[in-house]
Amino acid sequence: MSTTAPSATTPPSTRLNRDSRIVALIVASAFFMNMLDGAIITTSLPQMAASFGVVPLEMSVGVTIYMLTVAAFVPLAGWLADRFGARNIFMLAILVFTLASLACGLAQELWQFVVARAVQGLGGALMTPVGRMVVLRNAQKSELLHATALISWPALFAPVIGPMLGGFITTYASWQWNFYINIPIGLVGLYLTARYIPKQGDESPRRLDLIGFVLSAGGLMCLLYGMESFAYSHGSPAISAALVAGGLLLGIFAVRHLHRAPVPLLDLRAFKVRTFSLCTLWAGSYFRTAINATPFLLPLFYQIGFGLNALQAGLYVLAYFAGNLGMKTVTTPTLKRYGFRTVLAINGVLAGLSIAACAFFTPQTSQVLMLVVLFIAGLTRSMQFTALNTLAFADIHASQRSSASTLSSMLQQVSMVLGVAVAALLLALSQHLHGNPSLQLADFRIAFIAFGALAFVSSLMFLTLPEDAGTEVSGHQPARDGAAASQRT
Repeated sequence: MSTTAPSATTPPSTRLNRDSRIVALIVASAFFMNMLDGAIITTSLPQMAASFGVVPLEMSVGVTIYMLTVAAFVPLAGWLADRFGARNIFMLAILVFTLASLACGLAQELWQFVVARAVQGLGGALMTPVGRMVVLRNAQKSELLHATALISWPALFAPVIGPMLGGFITTYASWQWNFYINIPIGLVGLYLTARYIPKQGDESPRRLDLIGFVLSAGGLMCLLYGMESFAYSHGSPAISAALVAGGLLLGIFAVRHLHRAPVPLLDLRAFKVRTFSLCTLWAGSYFRTAINATPFLLPLFYQIGFGLNALQAGLYVLAYFAGNLGMKTVTTPTLKRYGFRTVLAINGVLAGLSIAACAFFTPQTSQVLMLVVLFIAGLTRSMQFTALNTLAFADIHASQRSSASTLSSMLQQVSMVLGVAVAALLLALSQHLHGNPSLQLADFRIAFIAFGALAFVSSLMFLTLPEDAGTEVSGHQPARDGAAASQRT
């Protein structure tokens, strides 16, 4: 399906056509399975540890090995999709993830579970960038906003409902069912992919840039594991810092190689596209870091700062989820009415203010007021994610899609881990400065204000965009164009 822009006389489509909608929904469902799995597992670690006969701390290797496998193979996703076809690799990713989920549930010993999680990470590494690629290749530019909105909802909902769903399943069934639920979803996804997603005929048999793969994969693995180990206190801070430094150094070497290689693994020219660079590398990464810290901070904030149990804290987080859901119906018309630049700037500022407002919550604060603030935070989070993910690919040429999708997935993975790592660092520093033996309410206030400020400042960076940025996608008509049209009439 062509991705060329509509003509000047043809208004952008207000809806996805049937085929594009089906493709986007299939990909979104696979994304949801992938992201929900990662959000669920953390609630089951104590029960899994008892089942395997180990202490709960040892179960962290199941989370770590998944993350490292994803980091290792994400850079390879674009090349595989170009070499063997995006639909084929997407189906392979679903199949690998589904079979590995079955193996996770059947594991009798920790080492078996770790191996299964590593294989599951391979499927997850390919699923997100290749799935986005499938959507980009099957949607016209005028349909991109609607398609992106559909595939954005898993990232909004899964981290919020995952822990509660995982706790429910573990309590009333068993931890194995947290993995078994992926099997019917995966099988249905395989059938629907084969049935409705067409093959793309633009596979390219370019050779694999092995040096680029080793450098980028090694850099990501060291960087993400270093940040993750620091956030969750795995190992000494010195080792974590060394891993982060080593990851950054390998990343520098990777960038230099990718710029010089005749056929690089990743085409970094996508960063020369202003909208992609701003939404993915600069302001977008800063904003995602702030937003990704919030689901980590909120449950701890209510349990440690307010003394609530996990269920009571989860009920407050549900307001955040409800806001994510409530914004979906108005995202598209809002972007069409005001355009990407205005929405990203104003909505981002509101998101930053809503995060900072959490710093002023106390046990005496009205429950209604807290729920309203969290609901607004969810609304703005949903709007910003959809706008960022759409505008990032609005000006990407067809030849750059595979690399751009892979680069986007890599940077989003970094911002997810970075948000938690920086949040943990801020809490630890605040606790040390206050001289308290444990975390207090004041420590969370500093973190919320810092991340609110980061979201606020990063949103103002979108004011550097031209007023007509992404108009072919949003359908927004800048005021000057409307005035000119009136004069011509």
